[in-house]
Amino acid sequence: MDEEYDVIVLGTGLKECILSGLLSVDGLKVLHMDQNDYYGGASTSLNLTQLFKRFRGDDKPPETLGSSREYNVDMIPKFMMANGALVRVLIHTDVTKYLNFKAVDGSFVYNKGKIYKVPATDVEALKSPLMGLFEKRRARKFFIYVQDYEANDPKSHEGLDLNEVTARQLISKYGLEDDTIDFIGHALALHLDDSYLDKPAKDFVDRVKTYAESLARFQGGSPYIYPLYGLGELPQAFARLSAVYGGTYMLNKPECKVEFDGDGKAIGVTSEGETAKCKKVVCDPSYLPDKVQNVGKVARAICIMSHPIPDTNDSHSAQVILPQKQLGRKSDMYLFCCSYAHNVAPKGKYIAFVTTEAETDQPESYDPTTHFETTVKDVVQMYSKITGKVLDLSVDLSAASAAAEE
Repeated sequence: MDEEYDVIVLGTGLKECILSGLLSVDGLKVLHMDQNDYYGGASTSLNLTQLFKRFRGDDKPPETLGSSREYNVDMIPKFMMANGALVRVLIHTDVTKYLNFKAVDGSFVYNKGKIYKVPATDVEALKSPLMGLFEKRRARKFFIYVQDYEANDPKSHEGLDLNEVTARQLISKYGLEDDTIDFIGHALALHLDDSYLDKPAKDFVDRVKTYAESLARFQGGSPYIYPLYGLGELPQAFARLSAVYGGTYMLNKPECKVEFDGDGKAIGVTSEGETAKCKKVVCDPSYLPDKVQNVGKVARAICIMSHPIPDTNDSHSAQVILPQKQLGRKSDMYLFCCSYAHNVAPKGKYIAFVTTEAETDQPESYDPTTHFETTVKDVVQMYSKITGKVLDLSVDLSAASAAAEE
């Protein structure tokens, strides 16, 4: 361990493992350590016995729930957008060969006390019970504009510069009602709150396009995919990738202490009396508690059920987004459900998670969303800061589709 590395990564959560893999592929010398004796950190998956031990202490799970080994319960449950940033990273790094995906059955939004399928195209807008007749026509025009919009084709811009025009101004051009704006902004563009309305519309339009294109990938009921056996496979897959490209992994390394020079710059990590020197350190918040500011806490509830979520067309897997305004809250609430169809529970069992932001006294390294778009944005930004390069994610997306359709 007493040698020098370009980057030392502490923690084997998903963000850390993706970065470790990307940097190793890029030719950097990477040392990756974790104080735990398992992969995944905060984003690990647990079997039923481990789940009860973590949250119920000495309580044993009831036999009616089935075999413990058949459960893979994600601690940070998130779906992947089929055309989104994480799938692009998986293909860019060839990690797809370690994983099998399956499409997610449904994508829903909560509106005025009921659950509705999220309409994402002009055709779906006309069919959706979410809107009245005239609003359907207005929404259809908006979706056609988004579908036809190409950054490099000025004819498709209809005289609007989306780097200047705000999302609010763009939406007002189509005269959409507040409830429609609510589901487009939160359930399609996947914004966490309404601050996007006063920012340039380009990001908002790109997000809606990504949703619609992802939906079209598998002709399923949602734009999302999810790995068989849960997300615990993901950190391990990126760890394998890093190892293939010369990265060094060490689990169960107690008391990893980041060393700083007189100027406060990280210069290495000490564990068990040995110090590994490095140019940069990447770590999750638990390794530097005195440098982390508490800004929010995520509350999660885990439910094991013998039935799908009501009003979701008997979906074996689904996401329901409950926008902040519908609940009278400051932030959205997310409902995530998966089941035996993705090999994360015994036959006939469903696992549902409810997540939202709460009042805080402990930081978390993941937000409450049940999709990966915000997570990967963080990773790509960190990659650019470390390497000075822009990560090129223009990939052939068909590389992930065979596995996803199994």
